[in-house]
Amino acid sequence: MKISQVCQLSTTARMTSSLPDLSASPEVGQHLLHEDKEYTTVKEGLAHILVPASGPAVPQATPKGENAPQSVFYNPIQQFNRDLSVLAIKAYGEQLLEKKQKSVERHKLKIAAKNKERKRKREEEGLGDVSRKAGKIEGDGLAAEGIPAENGDSLKEAENGDSVMKDAELIGSESNAAAEAPATASTLTPDPISKNDDIPESPPSKFTFTILDALSATGLRALRYAQEIPFTTAVTANDLLPEATKTINMNIQHNRLQDRISAVTSNAMAHMYSLVGEDCKDEKGRPKPSKKYNVIDLDPYGTAAPFLDAAVQAVRDDGGLLCVTCTDAGVWASNGYPEKAFSLYGGTTIKGPQSHEGGLRLILNAIATSAARYGMAMEPLLSLSIDFYARVFVRIHKSPADVKFLAGKTMIVYNCDSGCGAWTTQTVGKNKLMPGKKSGHYWKHVYGQGPSVSENCKHCGSRTHIAGPMYAGPIHDPDFIKRILDGLPSVSKETYQTTSRIEGMLTLALEECIFVDPVSSDPNNPTAPSKTGKYDPAVLDPAPFLFIPSVLSKVIHCVTPIENAIRGALRGLGYQVTRSHTKPGSIKTDAPWEVIWEVMREWTRQKEPIREGKLREKTPGWAIMGMGKGKETAKDEQTGEKAETNDDGKAVEKIKVVFDEKLGAEKDKKKLVRYQLNPRENWGPMARAKGHA
Repeated sequence: MKISQVCQLSTTARMTSSLPDLSASPEVGQHLLHEDKEYTTVKEGLAHILVPASGPAVPQATPKGENAPQSVFYNPIQQFNRDLSVLAIKAYGEQLLEKKQKSVERHKLKIAAKNKERKRKREEEGLGDVSRKAGKIEGDGLAAEGIPAENGDSLKEAENGDSVMKDAELIGSESNAAAEAPATASTLTPDPISKNDDIPESPPSKFTFTILDALSATGLRALRYAQEIPFTTAVTANDLLPEATKTINMNIQHNRLQDRISAVTSNAMAHMYSLVGEDCKDEKGRPKPSKKYNVIDLDPYGTAAPFLDAAVQAVRDDGGLLCVTCTDAGVWASNGYPEKAFSLYGGTTIKGPQSHEGGLRLILNAIATSAARYGMAMEPLLSLSIDFYARVFVRIHKSPADVKFLAGKTMIVYNCDSGCGAWTTQTVGKNKLMPGKKSGHYWKHVYGQGPSVSENCKHCGSRTHIAGPMYAGPIHDPDFIKRILDGLPSVSKETYQTTSRIEGMLTLALEECIFVDPVSSDPNNPTAPSKTGKYDPAVLDPAPFLFIPSVLSKVIHCVTPIENAIRGALRGLGYQVTRSHTKPGSIKTDAPWEVIWEVMREWTRQKEPIREGKLREKTPGWAIMGMGKGKETAKDEQTGEKAETNDDGKAVEKIKVVFDEKLGAEKDKKKLVRYQLNPRENWGPMARAKGHA
């Protein structure tokens, strides 16, 4: 070895030995030394993760256009997913906290009323304000809320005279010991990170909130949940590979979150199933704090289907949040692998522009059926098709009564994919509202009727194909979306760098909610929602799929219609119209296909006539335009103009279509990033991580 090489190596060794270790404060782009390996820091949100300094900080594409393998799996493309997840879980937790605080206040008032009533009775009996037994408070001040004794009168003394409920909902493997002393506002100090403008202050009372990152990889999600959601009390970062768990522990130590995150090396399904058989009562028959998680996040490399059964049992069944990512869009949103889609999600895919919407409903149906086996109902909060993956947020409730509605909210689709693109839906079961014998109403769950359509499309005569079964109910909760949107102006754009796209996509998702109206909250109303949600448990989505005018114009070989003109025509006929978040240039409407095709025919008659010879005989477009069927012999009594007739010679009733572009224009208050273009080539999932950290 040459002297120069030896000197260079010694210099490199000295520089490496001078690098700081994990105890150094996290900074962007810093170099650290851990176990004789050099790492560099990558920041996302408020979390910092370490990647080997020998390779690129972010995945790089090879000259062939493929993504090079990584030693540590970090996909910057998924930052939108992680930003959205943090904000969604935060919105869910804040709603849960509000319910908890309202419950505490109601309990305070109840205790105060009892104390006042006891004082009144003592005064009537001539006892006056005598001293109480140990453990009770004189006068009518509020008592601390603890677990009552058998007589229901045991009260605990509070330091400031205010009372809070003893928390009985401690969750997680390391944070399950029930607190013996009552918690007050002074016992919970805000986390240092809450000083950030986009982080809310810690809750004033004892509150437990646990999260499972079931497939953690580097632990980035777990780090962000612990850092950016201040009321999170415990996060479990699980991974199957010991190398990954080692990386997670390294990142936990570097971010100084050892007290909030625990790394577990385990099969994700085994870890979640371990919570199923927990004993909910102690040796004296008293309820124990549940070990199940408030939130479970499934973000696998590919499909989440194998983990759904375990997840619905490991999440809390009193409204726990289940977050699911499926990155196998080539399975659930295409027609190339119907057998694979059926084996994973229990249904076949739908072909056409609406394939991504159909894929979302396949995933939701898989979750709903998994939960239904255990008497639990699923309530979709937000369902999005994003780039190459689907991301859904659902709430899980224990409700055998609501499970009965599932068959009536599961549909089969007859899709004319080889012809005009029309579809017809049919539910597997039927939920009927029946009058009671004496008064009121009740729900009756019956079989669905036979095929609602023939094997050939009634519009163009082409053969249809079956898709599904898939979920037929609403896929979004407007109040949940509004809560996320309302919080966006206050978050840091530097911390959440994808807020512009989040706002645009959630705005589109909120628009899709116009087809389902909330019902009365009166519990005596038979159509009132159950405890699983705010909507009628039997409600169906009248507009489950989209259509694209440019695609329809190809069927009848006409000039592509103006979108605003089509929207205006449908709104003028009394139908609701909006866009879909899955496709640009899309239209969602509750108008039947008969009306949609009549609007398209009127477009060719009024605006853009079809050139002669464009339509060939026996094609779908030929049938749609009615070529060779009826003759214009009958006359309209009012106008005196010739009208179309059917095969029986009767005049076909026509609707008046007005292409009002002003009525069809979307009244956007501001410009939003609704449909993001791919920022670079080969935009998609990165290669699996290989090697050791």
